[in-house]
Amino acid sequence: MQGVTGSTPVFSTTDSPLLILMRALLLILLILSSRSMLGQVNDPAYNLMLKTALSHDVPEISVKDAVLRYDAIFLDAREKREFDVSHIKGARYVGYNDFDSSGITSIRKDRPVIVYCSIGYRSEKITEKLEQEGLTNVRNLYSGIFEWVNEGYKVYDDSGKPTDKVHAYDHAWGIWLKKGEKVY
Repeated sequence: MQGVTGSTPVFSTTDSPLLILMRALLLILLILSSRSMLGQVNDPAYNLMLKTALSHDVPEISVKDAVLRYDAIFLDAREKREFDVSHIKGARYVGYNDFDSSGITSIRKDRPVIVYCSIGYRSEKITEKLEQEGLTNVRNLYSGIFEWVNEGYKVYDDSGKPTDKVHAYDHAWGIWLKKGEKVY
């Protein structure tokens, strides 16, 4: 088997079995990690938009990983009218334009926190602010509530009941919301 350049073999017949096994495991890990870096959403166009719209300067978490984080506090970085239409169950509203860090003082600095908005742009900025406030286990929900709904996970209205409605921000951004009932 040849290496990437074609000139250096990855495995040699003189290598020990242990060394061959270690190289094979490393190769598998590299392949798996590169596949996960190719994107965390199913829609290639949405993925491309996210790759360019977000700075990726803060830790991110995929929807599939976030739904498993029962210990996390979810913070909604959208505007209040968006939050009132629907939000992730148990999420706390923190806003974006009117964000005030005094609302998060009760959160332990090491507590898992996941911040989200429609696609991840506003929540990325709030995640930066939370890190500056000293939170050490905060993640931006890559692809936001749109992908949460696109993946089939429930959202809740302001009375706590499940709803299909999602505030789509505006018609330009709403194209990324494939499921649910769009509200503008």
